Amino acid sequence: MKAVYVAMIAAGLVMAGQAQADEALAKAKNCMACHQVDKKVVGPAYKEVAAKYKGDAKAPAMLAEKVIKGGSGTWGAVPMPPNATVTPDEAKKLVAWVLSQK
Repeated sequence: MKAVYVAMIAAGLVMAGQAQADEALAKAKNCMACHQVDKKVVGPAYKEVAAKYKGDAKAPAMLAEKVIKGGSGTWGAVPMPPNATVTPDEAKKLVAWVLSQK
């Protein structure tokens, strides 16, 4: 039984570390200049994005592409510029983190 608790704690620490790493990636790629986790800045709050796309199986791929190529019209008149410094793998990590916000 003790091993189960140790495994659960270890898994929680790994997940917490991953969440911090993805937030650090968002900061490093300047995503946080226009977005925040819980409030609208230029673009929507990440919690709003997560709520809008909750349960949408196509959202991760679509949003990862939007991170790289940019987009417009979904959240208002201000377009999201492309971010050429984000790799496809980084875009997937960023989107997974954004969609995990509650």
